Amino acid sequence: MILTAGVIAEILGGSVDGDPQVQVSTVSPIEKGFAGSLSFLANPKYTSFVATTDASVVIVKDDFASESPVKATLIRVSDPYSSFALLLQKYDEMNRPQPGIHPTAVIANSAAIGKDVTIGAGCVIEDKATVGDGTILGANVVVEREAKIGSGCKLHAGSKVLHRCVLGDRCTLHAGVIVGSDGFGFAPSDASYSKIPQVGNVVLEDDVEIGANSTIDRATMGSTIIRQGVKLDNLIQVAHNVEIGEHTVIAAQTGIAGSTKIGKRCMIGGQVGIIGHLTIGDNVKIAAQSGVGNNLADGAIVQGSPAFEVGNYRRSYVSFRRLPETIRKIEEKLAELTSS
Repeated sequence: MILTAGVIAEILGGSVDGDPQVQVSTVSPIEKGFAGSLSFLANPKYTSFVATTDASVVIVKDDFASESPVKATLIRVSDPYSSFALLLQKYDEMNRPQPGIHPTAVIANSAAIGKDVTIGAGCVIEDKATVGDGTILGANVVVEREAKIGSGCKLHAGSKVLHRCVLGDRCTLHAGVIVGSDGFGFAPSDASYSKIPQVGNVVLEDDVEIGANSTIDRATMGSTIIRQGVKLDNLIQVAHNVEIGEHTVIAAQTGIAGSTKIGKRCMIGGQVGIIGHLTIGDNVKIAAQSGVGNNLADGAIVQGSPAFEVGNYRRSYVSFRRLPETIRKIEEKLAELTSS
């Protein structure tokens, strides 16, 4: 796809500083820009590259001023980062695959397929499953019996929505995601464990995005619920009967044990572990690699394993790092006192 600087500025509501007819067909980092590419400046530490980049067009803040001559055409906007993100979204929309069903897809007669749906090679859609209008299923996607996929969703290659699970509108599942795997439920019996059937489901509300190879377990009874606008990174485990509140974001390799409730607009770092049956409030921030074993109130900011208030954690960590030197000084003082 080829766009001129003038067209891009019109899309973004910005202004052109330079040649409005210069064309771009791809994007590039500003420090590695090349002719025919589009880049942007959002981080001030990359400012010097605006004058040296070979990118044909650079998106900058509307008050940007360079101390050196700039050969690229500039598009001035109020927020370069969000404008660049908007442009990438538009580009993605323009490059959507054409609707259609690949001849190798297997679709049950009782399945309901909406309008303008794309179904890739090797997909399986089972009895009484529903796929909404405009949804895209990549290669080898599985939608099991009675599962429901909303409109405008995008399920990447190899993702699976298992029986009776529900996705709202505009949800994205990246490659290898499994929605509705069995919860980890076993009852101890003498020297062994007996499996507890997991008869619930998973519900993803609108605009949820799940990163590659993440797994969301179905509820033992009822539903595991991922609320509207939640964004999960790659390689995350969400256990049975967990509930994650609206617009919460969680980074990679986090694990959340069963029946924990996480509030709205939380930010959870990578490799966090959260035990089961907890209540995490709204607007909570949990630093990477923290281990959470207690309920957290609204607005809490915690770090460490076990996690506690972040200011106390940092002060304690400073003391911990100084501990060998502190012990050495104590030993020297004791030696001095005993020798006198």
